[in-house]
Amino acid sequence: MAEAVLIDLFGLKLNSQKNCHQTLLMALNAVRNHHGAKAKFLCIMCCSNISCDHDNCELETSNGLSAFLREFETVSNPSMAASLYTIKQKIDEKNLSSVKVIVPVHRKTLMKAFIGQLFTDVYNFEFEDLQMTLRGGLLKQPTEINIITAQELEAIQNEIETYLRSLPTLKGELTIITSPLIPDIFIHGFTTRTGGISYIPTLSSFNLFSSSKRRDPKAVVQENLRRLGNAAGFNVKKFYRIKTDHANDVWIMGRKEPESYDGITTNQRGVTIAALGADCIPIVFADPVRKACGVAHSGWRGTLLGVAMATVNAMIAEYGCSLEDIIVVLGPSVGPCCFTLPRESAKAFHNLDPGCVRLFGSPNPYVDIRKATRILLEQGGILPQNIQDQNQDLNLCTSCHPDKFFSHVRDGLNFGTQIGFISIRE
Repeated sequence: MAEAVLIDLFGLKLNSQKNCHQTLLMALNAVRNHHGAKAKFLCIMCCSNISCDHDNCELETSNGLSAFLREFETVSNPSMAASLYTIKQKIDEKNLSSVKVIVPVHRKTLMKAFIGQLFTDVYNFEFEDLQMTLRGGLLKQPTEINIITAQELEAIQNEIETYLRSLPTLKGELTIITSPLIPDIFIHGFTTRTGGISYIPTLSSFNLFSSSKRRDPKAVVQENLRRLGNAAGFNVKKFYRIKTDHANDVWIMGRKEPESYDGITTNQRGVTIAALGADCIPIVFADPVRKACGVAHSGWRGTLLGVAMATVNAMIAEYGCSLEDIIVVLGPSVGPCCFTLPRESAKAFHNLDPGCVRLFGSPNPYVDIRKATRILLEQGGILPQNIQDQNQDLNLCTSCHPDKFFSHVRDGLNFGTQIGFISIRE
């Protein structure tokens, strides 16, 4: 049984016959009787008004329909995108996932297209035809449309993008943390969690990653990214994220892209590359001499596998960079105050340097992945003064500061994501 039931009356046209609203009343009553007892959310989606052909055919005064509608939650908006997004918020507030959509047959394909843009695989949708035609064909229902054309899909996406752009920022202004070590020929920074439109508590508000396991759709993440591009000054159409595997593979841009990788390097101007982070370290690399840059995603596994130096070595091999010219900045990550590993896994960090582990004798020692990353970079030949891993913002523990950062350790599986990014100015 569905947890939420959505009845689509958007753009419904009623005939001027006296019993047209009675037909609608009967259909809604059938839905209520079948789903009302178990569904936690009953909702009607309609335009600003259910319209009809006859001037005197008013919803508010007809056959008790208006009173009946008050038993449902009604979302009324001239925009389909706005209506569905409002309904999504209400579903998410109740933490519901199973949704029954009762829709006129001619609108089913269109509805599926909108839902595909605004929802993720977290939700389970079932569709049922809204039975509205009794004797005499009281409600106008065009024939079923089974295909959405590319042009129609583009129009749907444009409507959604336009609506999302109109939404206010949540939880404060957009904030970008930068490093004074990286010169102005690069655009770079690390995002925090403020200044976006994501409203789900653990993703609010500047989440920059969408997956099938989270409630933020790609459209919302793309709007957050658009706002970041405007603020930082980069082209979002030339933006590439790491495809995380928690290993040490590096994609050298211009070569064939691997299926997964935890580092990217480039010397192409105007291309922005980014590393994800939500406790794992987003690392940014810059060589102002050779005008090349890189990013890496370094969790505890990637740290031990040497993803930071793998990115450095890719820059050296591909662009002729020198170790003494490469600048490395470690973005916000979980600190040794909050991150533990089983003793067997922590042993490798202890072997690297005992200072990377606290309470090593315990079953779950505390591990400092930032310190371990600096040690490996220095061992690899990066100059200590060219590594920035501590300042007022970068050194904050992501788990300890829920007002500033997302954290997997703190928030569990439905966590948000911040990024570190860099590009070479055009």
